Amino acid sequence: MIEIFKTNVQEEKEAKKILNILIAEFPKCKINFDLEDCDKILRIEGIDFTVRIIEKRLKKIGFICTVIE
Repeated sequence: MIEIFKTNVQEEKEAKKILNILIAEFPKCKINFDLEDCDKILRIEGIDFTVRIIEKRLKKIGFICTVIE
């Protein structure tokens, strides 16, 4: 499963913090950011996560994250 999220992450250091959190929780997933994209894309590929969990994790640490359908 591949999911693409629109976020409000602006800085590389914020993206790294989020990546560290998500990779620790979902080590079997491939996770990356594209901060050059106007939607500040978070891309996750794997099978052991849900859209709802990702959105909740980012909201918990102060970021907006919505799946792009």
